Amino acid sequence: MRIVVTGCKGQLVQSLVERARGRPDIEVVTVGRPVLDLDRMETILPAIERCRPDLVVSAAAYTAVDQAEREVEKAFAINALGAGAVAEAAASLGVPVIHLSTDYAFDGTKEGSYTEDDASVPLCVYGASKLAGERAVIAANPFHVVLRTGWVYSPFGKNFVKTMLRLAEDHEEIAVVADQWGNPSSALDLADAILVAAGLTIQRNRDHVSGIYHLSGAGIASRADLARHVLSLSGAHGGPSARVRNVTTADFPAPARRPANSSLSCARFAATFGRAMPAWQPSVEMTVRRLLRDRPG
Repeated sequence: MRIVVTGCKGQLVQSLVERARGRPDIEVVTVGRPVLDLDRMETILPAIERCRPDLVVSAAAYTAVDQAEREVEKAFAINALGAGAVAEAAASLGVPVIHLSTDYAFDGTKEGSYTEDDASVPLCVYGASKLAGERAVIAANPFHVVLRTGWVYSPFGKNFVKTMLRLAEDHEEIAVVADQWGNPSSALDLADAILVAAGLTIQRNRDHVSGIYHLSGAGIASRADLARHVLSLSGAHGGPSARVRNVTTADFPAPARRPANSSLSCARFAATFGRAMPAWQPSVEMTVRRLLRDRPG
């Protein structure tokens, strides 16, 4: 099974490459700028076609949430038009697409976790552009799996877990928002689940799997809860630690509004693909231990 992934440097892309390494049944091929550039639509089909995929994972995206409020056109060009073009390219080659979307599709007012059937009402440009991308993917390729996730962390790139460890190097106390709730999601766990879904998507009839699914770590936490867990683990393993002070979203105003509750129910994915995501706490511990092990010096 050859999986072509758009993008080269993202957390999920690097996690997919790592998880497929050493598996003779899976080949992950990454393709990104300048060969495939979602800003240059004419590059998309030729780049994907040359890779001869059995399935395409659409992971490349515009992810600067606050900057998107100032770059509306660019965010929609990449996250909506670009995503649709990737799905269309896959359709023209007769292969399915797995598209990554976001928990920011919701406004955060629901009590309890969001299901795929809940109304999508994004609060910010980033969320709106990703929702438009979902719709473009669905319209362009009938053989689609749209995966919404959020609060992604990993040993790669920039993410909340790495930021907490970095701040703890120089601060005794860190202020962290305590009134935003979601599902901390390991990119490595996501990659494992996506590889399972990819295999089953190729094997099964498209009508049995095509649709929108939620995929995130099991269990809900606030940003402050996650920060405390990260720093407690780090301190226990000889790494940097700091106190966490609860603050509110209003204390840290940002250009883009975030949903207060973006927790996701992943029951549909588990039922369809037979894969449940692990609890977020042990996955965070594995990431923290790896980051501490790999620290310079």
